[in-house]
Amino acid sequence: MSFTVAIVGRPNVGKSTLFNRLVGKKLALVDDTPGVTRDRRPGDARLMGLTFTIIDTAGLEEADAESLQGRMRAQTEAAIDEADLSLFVVDAKSGLTPVDTDLAEMLRRRGKPVVLVANKSEARGSDSGFYDAYTLGLGEPTPISAEHGQGMLDLRDAIVAAIGEDRAYPAKEDVAVTDVDIPQTEGEGSDEDEEPTYDETKPLRVAIVGRPNAGKSTLINRFLGEDRLLTGPEAGITRDSISVEWDWRGRTIKMFDTAGMRRKARVIEKLEKLSVADALRAIRFAETVVIVFDATIPFEKQDLQIVDLVLREGRAAVLAFNKWDMIEDRQAVLADLREKTDRLLPQARGIRAVPISGQTGWGLDKLMQSIIDTDRVWNKRISTARLNRWLETQQIQHPPPAVSGRRIKLKYMTQVKARPPAFMISCTRSDALPESYTRYLINGLRADFDMPSVPIRIHFRSPDNPFEGKKRRT
Repeated sequence: MSFTVAIVGRPNVGKSTLFNRLVGKKLALVDDTPGVTRDRRPGDARLMGLTFTIIDTAGLEEADAESLQGRMRAQTEAAIDEADLSLFVVDAKSGLTPVDTDLAEMLRRRGKPVVLVANKSEARGSDSGFYDAYTLGLGEPTPISAEHGQGMLDLRDAIVAAIGEDRAYPAKEDVAVTDVDIPQTEGEGSDEDEEPTYDETKPLRVAIVGRPNAGKSTLINRFLGEDRLLTGPEAGITRDSISVEWDWRGRTIKMFDTAGMRRKARVIEKLEKLSVADALRAIRFAETVVIVFDATIPFEKQDLQIVDLVLREGRAAVLAFNKWDMIEDRQAVLADLREKTDRLLPQARGIRAVPISGQTGWGLDKLMQSIIDTDRVWNKRISTARLNRWLETQQIQHPPPAVSGRRIKLKYMTQVKARPPAFMISCTRSDALPESYTRYLINGLRADFDMPSVPIRIHFRSPDNPFEGKKRRT
């Protein structure tokens, strides 16, 4: 991207709506309640041929530095310092307030380019608010409607004028083509049963989930080495699912901080429902999910439900017992956690569980290594030849049951997909195979092919009977 733009303004002027309009997706939560956005959220914006990085920020308010509003203001000021240009959004419908005047003075002191944006200009009676914006001393306001997409061409022209055409439209460099990969044709050294190696360099998407106030944002801040996400003693600070990128031992990691998920019966307010829905979407699009437990009160009912949800979505899961620095008798507590993990999470046998402290950084390297190891298993593929040899051994050790005097035969097995590993077994009378035998096969796959902690799915298929439905000749 050529430059970075921060969207700033007081609460409820339409900053997140404008952010969603520029990135072309409904990434940021939008609601009539003031102060929905709390963390700063980056995105890739496109505006009529103009491409840049856009940052959505919390509404600026005068507040004590130690309060939640004060910490939100610090996050917004950090985004202004990071950006090359600020879009100062005012509400043309409701007019200016003293807060707008104070924010204009703060932006003027920063000495960076500012584009004044008069949002909601399509509303009846917005003309007076639009002309009042001239009194801020930031130049001519640009009238737009972020909700309806009006005035985007004028906004593009104002951004280009403020940032300069050289930065707005950087010259593209000619890329010389030196090497061309020639794909193998069928039969040239390809091996159908070859098991692909794990790619240690591909970017990895990791979602951090858990109950409110478990320390998810603090954990990500410790990974980044900076106060990137808003934290504090209050429960439920995070609302949007915010993504951050960083490198761990040369590998790009994209982490998603999510809102704390309470029990469904307690989620009543519309805004919290939107936050939980955003967290569920982050789980679906992640590859590995870290479920953060509070080590002082672990294995609440909601913790177990979150783990079960992650596994049903087919994600690779890792448990992180946070706030380990607050535990006194660590050996006894660790033994108790291991026993409860095996007993309360039988569907996640072998799941990796790591004690950590997001506050001090203790155990984070071990957590990241567990994430990489789990992702390797999640991407694992096993050759068809090995699977069929294994299936034959399993049937010798424990033959399938006989139903109505007829033995069920497992004929053929292959892996149909990875992420998570899924297998197909061709057999007779698949509808009569008991669930206990499926669990026997899954446990055997975990033990014999070293596949702990990830969900494994087995599908059974019976071949079509060509004589089914036909009458026998007499």
